[in-house]
Amino acid sequence: MGPDTRIRSFVPQRVRLTEGQQNAWDALWPRFGADVESVDRLEIPGPTVLEIGSGNGEATALMAAAAPEVHHVAVEVYEPGLAHLLIRLRAAELENLRLLRGDAVDLLERAVPERSLEGIRIFFPDPWPKRRHHKRRLVQPAFVALAASRLRPGGWLHLATDWAHYADQMLAVCEASPALTRDPASDPWYPRPDSRPLTKFEERAVREGREIRDLRYTA
Repeated sequence: MGPDTRIRSFVPQRVRLTEGQQNAWDALWPRFGADVESVDRLEIPGPTVLEIGSGNGEATALMAAAAPEVHHVAVEVYEPGLAHLLIRLRAAELENLRLLRGDAVDLLERAVPERSLEGIRIFFPDPWPKRRHHKRRLVQPAFVALAASRLRPGGWLHLATDWAHYADQMLAVCEASPALTRDPASDPWYPRPDSRPLTKFEERAVREGREIRDLRYTA
């Protein structure tokens, strides 16, 4: 599906950066960041994990620091979130993390070679909770087929959400994909691995009574 007809899973928005965010952006974005539209072919210097929707970067920075041998790519549309991640990147002195601003589906379709990624992470994507908006959810059959085609043999897709209905949809879509096999440790939900940090967002969701569900599949 072309970019002109695809239903987007996000709403583009411009939000003013704080002074600290702007300083980090000015200093670090030229080196560590780029717009998706400017990427003709994603650099794959070694084992590479793509994170779709890095939010404020809390988990992203921790995962990059914990796996310095892996090249981490975070795709996000929310500029303050990317700026927060740049601040975290600088504080942790990370060299194995790159940031992309824009549409991850466009990136996967156009600039990511087939069978090239070690893994794809999608943690707490927008649930679009209203029924009339469910068609905007990212995890749909066409997207899962695209994502699976970009994973190397044995590569993995890791999903997490705090919305039960979306978790069920994710499960149904992934189970229907002939290109993916559910991790045998799941029943069907995958226990949260230590590699996925417990963030403030997730702690709040638990306090509010929402169950966190993970799914993990391999190509």
